[in-house]
Amino acid sequence: MKYSVSYIVGLQFLGFRFSGWQKQKNAKTLHDMVDKTLSFVFSNRDYKTIGVGRTDAKVSATTYYFQLFVDEVLDRGKFLNSLNTNFSPDLRATSMRQVDVGFNIINVDKIKEYHYYFSFGDKNHPFSAPFLVNVDGFLDVELMMKAAKLFEGEHYFDKYCTKPSANTIFKRIIDSCEIVENDILTADFFPEHSYVLKVKGKGFLRYQIRLMMATLFEVGKGNLDLSFIETSLKVDNDKKNMRNIAPASGLQLYDVQFIDV
Repeated sequence: MKYSVSYIVGLQFLGFRFSGWQKQKNAKTLHDMVDKTLSFVFSNRDYKTIGVGRTDAKVSATTYYFQLFVDEVLDRGKFLNSLNTNFSPDLRATSMRQVDVGFNIINVDKIKEYHYYFSFGDKNHPFSAPFLVNVDGFLDVELMMKAAKLFEGEHYFDKYCTKPSANTIFKRIIDSCEIVENDILTADFFPEHSYVLKVKGKGFLRYQIRLMMATLFEVGKGNLDLSFIETSLKVDNDKKNMRNIAPASGLQLYDVQFIDV
């Protein structure tokens, strides 16, 4: 490692106008925005950044982290102030701490908590679009609450993944999964009642939570029952991918906790 100093920087962002974290050709991404801002802050001095993980297009984060490698000790207050001054309004740096240069933000054990915000019935105010997905018609939310609990524990999530690699491990543990009435993310233009799916675990597959949410929507609509979810999580499930995926805008990376760090 050619850099002598490393930091973990906390970040919040509204992802609605971005194509996720990972850099892509011909797309506006969060990693691009962070690096462009850092290039200005550092006056083109050498640095390197690594994100704590990928996010889908339009997904937001209350808590996200990236690892910064530099060749100088930074003044925390001055650095965060300069970063926030130059960030666009939909990004904010929240914290910063030094770590060993051998620290690897991707491989270290961590618990992630995702939230998915939704409502149903009359169409929402357009200002809600970046935060809250609206389902037309009625949802049996009480049944969806029971269904969400079925995802807790150790299961096989191969039906809740898209484009897995040959080495993808489908056997995963979800520490907690519940649907509750939303009192976390609020605004005057939100509907009177909205809900949030909260999912917590060490690692998730590509589109896993959005596929889970889409399945829960189908339960709420009466198109699927609880036994379908129970069967879908068994090792001998039919291996057919779920056909529906919930929109990305309702998904939020709510928290990331590093274990023993």
